[in-house]
Amino acid sequence: MEPRLIAAYARCRELHRRHGRTYYLATRLLPADKRPHVHALYGFTRYADEIVDRTDGAPAGERSRHLNEWSQRFLAGLAGEDVDDPILPAVLHTIATFDLERSDFAAFLASMAMDLSVNRYDDYDQLLRYMDGSAAVIGTMMLPILEPADPAAARQPARELGLAFQLTNFIRDVAEDLDRDRVYLPLRDMERFGVTVADLRAAADRRAADPAIRALLEHEARRARAHYEAAAPGVPMLAPASQACIRTAYHLYSGILDEVARAGHDVFVRRAVVPNRRRVAVATRSLLTRAGTPVAVPARVA
Repeated sequence: MEPRLIAAYARCRELHRRHGRTYYLATRLLPADKRPHVHALYGFTRYADEIVDRTDGAPAGERSRHLNEWSQRFLAGLAGEDVDDPILPAVLHTIATFDLERSDFAAFLASMAMDLSVNRYDDYDQLLRYMDGSAAVIGTMMLPILEPADPAAARQPARELGLAFQLTNFIRDVAEDLDRDRVYLPLRDMERFGVTVADLRAAADRRAADPAIRALLEHEARRARAHYEAAAPGVPMLAPASQACIRTAYHLYSGILDEVARAGHDVFVRRAVVPNRRRVAVATRSLLTRAGTPVAVPARVA
């Protein structure tokens, strides 16, 4: 492997280690030859997110140009051109190694572009259309690396898991998203529970949610748990060596919802995180679970 490719994989691994602690821990349970490719996919998604969300002080137009330029470099790399980029060589190598669907990457980049112009979603169907590109396709990107016995059967559960993970993040990160003037809670749901964007901002300012906001977030958590339930049958379909990784990620991400529930669905008091001792226990239990064992769907925490 040439030095530039080694450096690109190392950069992706560092992005994963620094920004995706839960997923990074789960990835460590994969065979060593699989981990760099998961790091590469994480690096691709994270780098795009950095352009969209974290380019300090840059106006939307400048971020849009940056994302478009980076997307064009990626497409040029797919076409066989040499690309000068800190992470794309690893991503392109992973795509070629596993013959990943190019359309998944196009859908992801389209959702990232949407983040630059859309900051509200009328209803859950509209949000799902965004999440199809920003989350569901990540599940299908991962499948060839995880080697399910029946890829067609495993496809929808993998997509459901991507949706579950992202909706969990949206619930936990309401205040953080508000800082970017983004609201990923469907407006019709907010209206149903009598919550406005101003109410969310006030809750963030006082670091406490009122009963209407907590009821709204409990409703969204039930939606997320339905996605986890739909995803559960896919884990035993994976190659035996892949199951501990995804089983761990499944339980740790759904564990974030447990922490939100324990706080009374008040995500403004503190950021919901799974304690380290529980993270280690979940990983250990997943390693010791016999391949093919069905995933126990977590009961809702009162």
